[in-house]
Parts: sequence; structure tokens; C-alpha cells
Amino acid sequence: MQTTTAPAADAHEATAQLPHHGTTEKVSRIRAIIAKRMVESLDTSAQLTATVEVDLSAVSAIRTREKDAFREREGAGLSYLPFIVRAAIEGLQSHPKLNATIDLDAGLISYPDGEHIGIAVDTPRGLLVPVIHGAGAMGVGELAKAVSTVASQSQAGKLTAADLAGGTFTVTNYGSLGTLWDTPIINQPQVAILGTGALTRRPVAVRGADGAETVEIRDMMYLSLSYDHRLVDGADAARFLSQVKARLEAGEFEI
Repeated sequence: MQTTTAPAADAHEATAQLPHHGTTEKVSRIRAIIAKRMVESLDTSAQLTATVEVDLSAVSAIRTREKDAFREREGAGLSYLPFIVRAAIEGLQSHPKLNATIDLDAGLISYPDGEHIGIAVDTPRGLLVPVIHGAGAMGVGELAKAVSTVASQSQAGKLTAADLAGGTFTVTNYGSLGTLWDTPIINQPQVAILGTGALTRRPVAVRGADGAETVEIRDMMYLSLSYDHRLVDGADAARFLSQVKARLEAGEFEI
């Protein structure tokens, strides 16, 4: 009779020999900064997270039609992220509290001169958040190139202090690694951050123009907004997310 005892023993022996077992390492400077800022953020603001599910099938159709020509013309990829960032920018312009800061000691709410969007980037050194300054005036194509630029500079370690400063709202794409939804922590002194989940194809009920419902395979994504309840009420967050959802599902973007 064949047994499985030997393979199990081999697996245990291989695990026991992993080089990190029983070791310590020094906390890197960037990890220490990230840890400090994350704890300070939770200590500073009253954070809640709201989530909506978005049908990105219309955006998928645009990408399928345009992405090859866009890469050949602009030298950058056309992911879902610039579409989401563009929709978020329009949401911020309609709901400016989410793009503001609050100082309770001074009794002031401050509105910046525009929408300057931080893009969270996972790098070998740790999480960095370079800022696309003046993003509010950019279309999807310009945002796609800007996202590609800040991502490549982050990976190459070529960011300056100015590249990391001045953000008014942050977008974090944890879905790129398969996470469906999360509760992102606000990047202080901002009051909101939008997280984008993994894109999944699955059957959903779709209502046609005649009111009849059918089941179709659609491209679905969760968008999660963490917000500071000191300034942003739940209704504000819901209206923002509803606008972003409607904008993306309409799919009326020019590249």
C-alpha cells in the first residue's frame, strides 16, 4: 500500500530550512515612516469606509478598442486606473469636502487650488504615494501617461520630495494583487482615499432599456472610500461614490 508519509516529512524539512526562520532584521527607514503615519492617521481622524460595486464593462470595451493604439502612440498602457481617477476627480469637483482638509484647533476647513491626486505604488522599498499635480485638468489619456510615469519613477527610486508632497486625495489599487476590497487608511492631512478592488468577470442581473432583466457576464469591481467623519458625512461619501459609479458605468470617456 502506498503512503504519503515521506512527502509530508519532506515538506516539513523544507519549511524548517527557510532562511528567515529564527532571524531578525532592522526596520527600514521607509517602513518606520509608513508605520508612524498609519497609526497617526487612525489616531487623528474618525475613519469609516463605504463600498460600492461598479460594472466596468463599458470601460472594458473602450480599453479593448483603444489600448493597442494608445500604447503605440503614447508609449504607456491604458489600464482601468486612469478612468477611475478621472471619475473620482469629477466626483471631487462636485463634492469638494472630500478634497479639503480640516483643522479643528483653528476651526478651519481649507479647500485647495485643485485636485492633486496621490497614487499609492507598491515598491521594493515599501509603499510610496507620488502625486499627480494638476490632475483635475487632465483627461483619461493624460492621466494614463501620468500614472505610468509616477509608477516607473517610484519603482526606480527617482522620486523627489516634491513628487510626494501636495496631494489632496489618494487612490490605491490593491486590486492589482487580487484583493476584492479593503479598508484603506487615509493619507493625512487628506480626508478621503479611494481603493480599487480586483476586476472580476461574473454573472449579474442587467436591466435593459425595456425594463426586462437578463443575466449577463460583466466586468465587476468594488470601490471602497475611506473618509474622515469629522468633515465628511456618510451621505457625502454615498453621493460621491454614486457619482463615480454612474460615471464609470456610462463609459463616456474620450481618449
